[in-house]
Amino acid sequence: MTPAKIMVVYGTRPEAIKLAPVIKELRARDEFETLVVSTGQHREMLAQVTELFGFQPDIDLGLMHRKQPLNRIMSRALKRLDKVLKEFKPDALIVQGDTSTAASAAIAGFNREAKIVHVEAGLRSFDLSSPFPEEANRKLISAIASLHLTPTNRAKDNLIAEGISEDAIVVTGNTVIDALLETAAKESYFTNTSVEDALRNFDRRVIFTSHRRENLDSLARIGVALGTLAERYSDTAFFVPMHLNPRIRERLLPGVEHLPNVVATGPLPYDEFIHLMKQSDLIITDSGGVQEEAPALGLPALLIRDTTERPEAIEAGVVKMIGPDPDTIISEATELLDNPNAHAAMRNAVNPYGDGHAAERTVKALGDLFNLTIETQAPALRPRF
Repeated sequence: MTPAKIMVVYGTRPEAIKLAPVIKELRARDEFETLVVSTGQHREMLAQVTELFGFQPDIDLGLMHRKQPLNRIMSRALKRLDKVLKEFKPDALIVQGDTSTAASAAIAGFNREAKIVHVEAGLRSFDLSSPFPEEANRKLISAIASLHLTPTNRAKDNLIAEGISEDAIVVTGNTVIDALLETAAKESYFTNTSVEDALRNFDRRVIFTSHRRENLDSLARIGVALGTLAERYSDTAFFVPMHLNPRIRERLLPGVEHLPNVVATGPLPYDEFIHLMKQSDLIITDSGGVQEEAPALGLPALLIRDTTERPEAIEAGVVKMIGPDPDTIISEATELLDNPNAHAAMRNAVNPYGDGHAAERTVKALGDLFNLTIETQAPALRPRF
C-alpha cells in the first residue's frame, strides 16, 4: 500500500497547539507519509509548544519579521510554500483555523492541486471586520477545501448554509481539547516566580488577556478598568500575561503596573497558562482559544468582544460576551466576584467542544478521503451544540 502524502502547515502558537495531537496521530501511522512545515509566523512562541508536545517541524520557513504587514506575510508564505509543495507533491494539505499562514497555505496547496483539509472549519462571526482578517481567511479556506473538519454541529450548519456538501463535512470536536487534557494531566511548575508567589499569597485569582487588533484603541481605558477592579479587590491576584506586541504593553501597563496584586508578565508557556487557568476563578479575555479552553476547565469567562465565532460557549453558559466597554467590564466582573450563585452557574456549565478524541476522528476522516481503513479508539461523538 502506498501511503497518502500529507503536508501539515502551521505558523502560530494556537495552530501548533491545536495541530500537535493531529501530527502525533499522523506520525504514528504507516498509512500516511507526513511532512510538517512551520512558517515561523510566531517564532518566539513556537519553540515551547513543540517541546511540550514532543514534535519538531520537518521544515521551518523562517518567515518571522517584526511589524510585517499582512500582505508581506502572505506573499512570502506563498512563495516559500510553493517550493516545498513542488518538491513534496502532497496528496493533501492540512491547515488549522484562520491565520494568515492557514490562508496562504490553503491557496498554495490548492494551486498545486493538493486536497485542502481544514481543521476547525465552519466558525463564523458573520462580520468581515471582526475578527480581522480571520473571518475572511476562514471563509476563503472553506471555498477551496475538500474536507471540512468542524468542532461542533453549529459550525457544520454554517458550512451547509454556505452551500458546502454535507458529505465533505465531519464533526470531530475541537483538537484543542485533546491538547488541553493532555497538558492538564501533566505536572507543571511556574518559571515566573511572581506568578508562583501570587498563587501562594492570594486565594482568589483573575486572569486578563487581550491581543485582538480591534481592541487596541480601547486598551488603555480597559487597563484603567482592570486597575479599578484590582484596587477594589485587593485580596485577589490579577494575572496579566501580555502578548509580545509592544503596542499592547504600552497601552495596558499604565493602568495596572503600580498595583501590588497585579502580576504582569510576558506570554506564559502553554502548560503554565493552562495550570494557571485551573487555579483561577475568572478570566477576562478577547481570545478565541480561551473561549474553548475555559469551558473544559469550568472557568467562567467574560469575553470583551462585540462578536464571536464561538457562540456555543455562550449558549452553554460558561462564557459571557460583554464587549470592550470599561464600565461594563467592571460591573460584570464585580457581579461574578461578589455573587457566588452567578459564579457557580457559569462554572458548572457544559463543555461544548469535545471529549479529547478529535485528533483520532481527524485522522479517520483523512483516511476516508483516500479510501484507507483507519482504526481508532475514539467513541462516537455526541455534540450538544
